[in-house]
Amino acid sequence: MNIQLNNKRALVTASTGGIGFAIAKGLAEAGAEVVINGRSEGSVKEAIARLVSAVPAATITGVAADLSDASGVETLLKGAGHIDVLVNNAGIYGPQDFFETEDEVWDSYWQTNVMSGVRLSRALLPAMVAGKWGRVVFVSSESARNIPADMIHYGVSKTAQLALARGLAKRVAGSGVTVNSVLPGPTLSDGVATMMQSEVERTGKSLEEVTQAFVAEHRPSSIIQRAATVEEVANMIVYVCSPQASATTGAALRVDGGVVDDIV
Repeated sequence: MNIQLNNKRALVTASTGGIGFAIAKGLAEAGAEVVINGRSEGSVKEAIARLVSAVPAATITGVAADLSDASGVETLLKGAGHIDVLVNNAGIYGPQDFFETEDEVWDSYWQTNVMSGVRLSRALLPAMVAGKWGRVVFVSSESARNIPADMIHYGVSKTAQLALARGLAKRVAGSGVTVNSVLPGPTLSDGVATMMQSEVERTGKSLEEVTQAFVAEHRPSSIIQRAATVEEVANMIVYVCSPQASATTGAALRVDGGVVDDIV
């Protein structure tokens, strides 16, 4: 399969590292112009330099904006220009007991994980519909279906993304625009690597060994029995953004290594 996104312009939120950067790289390799987004000018400039080095022929721009509130989304929209492919990857996560999770924490997760995608989709979808082609992808999580007891606030926000994507797909039905969710499982991203670093230092094991042990303990239903790479997650998302995925919409597509024990 030869995925070609020439003459398409893609925006990937929170794309200065981790899964977001891998998505941006995959889209650039497929020929898309890519708009990088991060919270600081420094991180955006560094990501652009890395991406141009990896894909020299690519056209890459960037906008620094914090998507945790409406003003940050507006900043991103002003700098992004016309967009054919929107990947809503921005999100925050972290364990916290339900009984100690105050309203402010719930609101911060809702604003970043859900409302950033709501605001961007509301602004960018009409032009896609008018042009009879477009792709919107929400990067959710297996936690949307397998709510973690120690991150209920996070799981709820990720479940909301599934409902949002399905509703939007129905709203733009027949337009040539698709809207989908992709659900990664445990993934060896920059954030996970940082979280595991103390265990790497304590045990002397490699990062891969430590994350494999984490998956075995905390996600024992994993069929691949390891963390996915960011590239493995990005591959699914690049495909969903492609012309070849034109009959896939309103779907929740898992890249969870089989963590969710379900045949559908």
